[in-house]
Amino acid sequence: MEDFLATSIPGAEDVLCEELRDLGFAGVRLNRGGIPFRGERQEGWRACLQSRIAQRIQLLLGRFPAASAEALYAGVRAVGWERFLTAQQTLSVAAISRGSALQHSGFVALKAKDAIVDRLRDQTGTRPSISREDADVRVVVYVAGDKASLYLDLSGESLHRRGYRREAGTAPMKETLAAVLLRLSGWDRQKPLVDPMCGSGTIAIEAALWAANIAPGLARGRFGFERWADFTETDAAALKELCGCLRAEIKHERPRIIAADADEGVLEKAKANAKAAGVRLTFRHQSVLDLQGGGAAGVVLCNPPYGVRLEQQPDLARGMASAFCRLHGWRICLLAGAPDYEKTMPLRPVKKLSLPNGDLACDFLVYDIP
Repeated sequence: MEDFLATSIPGAEDVLCEELRDLGFAGVRLNRGGIPFRGERQEGWRACLQSRIAQRIQLLLGRFPAASAEALYAGVRAVGWERFLTAQQTLSVAAISRGSALQHSGFVALKAKDAIVDRLRDQTGTRPSISREDADVRVVVYVAGDKASLYLDLSGESLHRRGYRREAGTAPMKETLAAVLLRLSGWDRQKPLVDPMCGSGTIAIEAALWAANIAPGLARGRFGFERWADFTETDAAALKELCGCLRAEIKHERPRIIAADADEGVLEKAKANAKAAGVRLTFRHQSVLDLQGGGAAGVVLCNPPYGVRLEQQPDLARGMASAFCRLHGWRICLLAGAPDYEKTMPLRPVKKLSLPNGDLACDFLVYDIP
């Protein structure tokens, strides 16, 4: 059995914990900063393939006292790095330090890197090269107080990069954030879902992938663990078999998902991305102000503009509030990066929580329209 850690965007730990439990992972515990779970080695692979919310999946290599630089060096050097690294693999080391005498994360990373390289030189007579951009083996050191935890990143490139977004708008939402919003919205994957300001289509595409039970990692290139020195041909065959099992679980019943935008050029990008993702959506060239009810009630989920674009359209928030209030029986969900959206809604949100969109502090607002 191995110990893993799944990381998410800040504030989404509860949702990630719920997702991992739904996916059947063992030993899942709620923990701020990352969700631990346990399983055989292939469970780490499966998490990379199936989790829509995790940013990264990491393998715990060990924990040890690290009250000083010397103790940190000794603890890192004691790990059998020759299992994962040869002179043919490249290496990167990142560090996070909180409440420790080793308060400079750059120093922690450098000391850990020296320990890894020194051990490999002594054990094998060679050393790996360092790559800051695209390392084969990515090590993460967490130092809290006088203890250190050492992880290997299975993901490689961040898991939000699904591989389908060929075209992006000016401020594209991360795919993992879209997946978080869908879970928080309470959407049941059966009712209609509308993103009336879809941009490059991320929310609608993620909704379609989730509804069809298409594992988000199936469209990616190689994961980080495939580049480790101990990833064998037998492992490659097992990974291929796992992907085949996940493809066999894809569903063919699809709910109605509408992606709309007032910008026709942006809508074309969304169409290209949906095609690359292998999902079918209903597209509409339409302003959010023209939203109408009718038919079965569903969920509206969107990330409205903010900042300069909002200042250029001072009546947008008020117009959106009027349009939303026409949708009787619908649930309205907004990732609001400006206070105007909550101020102009005549209803109190049934749910409100803070959730960042990149560097921007946002409020996720949920309204049930009577």
